[in-house]
Amino acid sequence: MSLSKIVLQLARNPGLPNGDAGQGYTLVAPLTAEGQIDVDAWRDNRSACRVVRFSPDPDEHADGLLTHRGSRWYFHYDEDDEGDDEAGYKLGEHIFKEGEYVTIASHGETPLTYKITDISPI
Repeated sequence: MSLSKIVLQLARNPGLPNGDAGQGYTLVAPLTAEGQIDVDAWRDNRSACRVVRFSPDPDEHADGLLTHRGSRWYFHYDEDDEGDDEAGYKLGEHIFKEGEYVTIASHGETPLTYKITDISPI
């Protein structure tokens, strides 16, 4: 199994017409040849599948695990002060490719759109 590092940067959203490259997520996940999250490889290597939330505000930094329940994917943070799990909108169906967009619901707030800016093998 090979893992990929996937960088998501905050894209244009209401109130942020230019987005913010300083806010986003870095995921470590296995991808299929088509660019989807490989569920079987994830099951075999759960502890290696990580997520890091980055932001100019140090209080917003968090690291955790990429988790899967049913057909949905979440970012799970172990520390109570890092907030609730964050849900990715249809991440299991999504093709991860540079330039594409994904939606993430952070802390139960209004979901925001992120642009995939880099995918590289680890």
